[in-house]
Amino acid sequence: MYKINRNTNNIEKLEKKLFKELKIKERDHLQEWIAKNPEILGEDLLIIQKEYSGFNDTNERLDLLAVDKFGGLVIIENKLDDTGRDVVWQALKYASYCSTLTTNQIIRIYQEYLDRFQSDLDAKQNLLDFLEISEDELLLNRNDQRIIFVANNYRKEVTSTVLWLLKHDLKIKCFRATPYAMGDDMFLQVEQIIPLPETAEFMIDAQEKEKEENAKSKTVEASEARLTKFWLLLKNKLKDKNLDYLERISANAYYNLGFTRNSGYYNFCIGRHGFRVELYFSNDPNKEIIGAMSKFQHEIEQSFDGIIEWERLEGKRASRIKYEMPKEQIDRLEGKFSDELYWNDLINWYADAMHKFYTTLNPYLERIR
Repeated sequence: MYKINRNTNNIEKLEKKLFKELKIKERDHLQEWIAKNPEILGEDLLIIQKEYSGFNDTNERLDLLAVDKFGGLVIIENKLDDTGRDVVWQALKYASYCSTLTTNQIIRIYQEYLDRFQSDLDAKQNLLDFLEISEDELLLNRNDQRIIFVANNYRKEVTSTVLWLLKHDLKIKCFRATPYAMGDDMFLQVEQIIPLPETAEFMIDAQEKEKEENAKSKTVEASEARLTKFWLLLKNKLKDKNLDYLERISANAYYNLGFTRNSGYYNFCIGRHGFRVELYFSNDPNKEIIGAMSKFQHEIEQSFDGIIEWERLEGKRASRIKYEMPKEQIDRLEGKFSDELYWNDLINWYADAMHKFYTTLNPYLERIR
């Protein structure tokens, strides 16, 4: 890794280090950095506990526990310069312990965390805000738990086991955290190494195709298969139009992350009562990004055929710019995503809406960068 020196028009090599050389500790440093900045793991996560030991009949502690955008639990295990041999077994135990947690138990666990580290916050309301749902929709831990590992070096027995578990449809990711130094300055690079980003889409497509073929008899799995089918049809429609707007698909919620550009995520979203495309800034606590975009609001809205909504989402880390399907179109579709008779019209709207939305907003997003 190199540092760019604009003054000399040159680059300066950063020195790769070990955590121990920089006196960086697992619990005091790396764990805290992830807890405060979970977006470095490539997605929106809400940290709900750290160093949690509240499992029955064991004193074991998991490093970090998070909730993802689908209401699923994510176990995050951190190591420094060496994963050791038993980290996978350790994480699988924690996942099994978490598998029985109910929605109310998770809310209680999160409230305990807030009471310790962030007073005067309500766990249930934070979860509802993060998931963007109403209270009657709140159902956590519905699907299998996910595991994320973060370490500088992975032993072969660890990577071999993780790859085998991935092949058997366990949701696991490995990130390499590498510290660098230049003088008194320290730097941290975090990159996903398993599954490799360029192969992740193929793995997901293959897994979801297998689910669609083998799990149609179960209501929940049938719903997931239907979602997978819809996103694949949309993906094919976009390819027909030479639009590479859907990098990965997801089948476990009515919410699909689309493609990333600069600081924002362009999303295709299926709501309970409507459909939208959006530019979502997951890390905009001071509203600097949407504030910069708002300077061009008049120009954007003048050139866009439709009503764009600007949501600062005060009190949250995120902000959002969105375009929703007009009510008259929703009425014609009768708001029915479950009926495939309506899919062709819906897919055409998504493809056209995202193209129009992206080509209008992205030049300004590039400018503020």
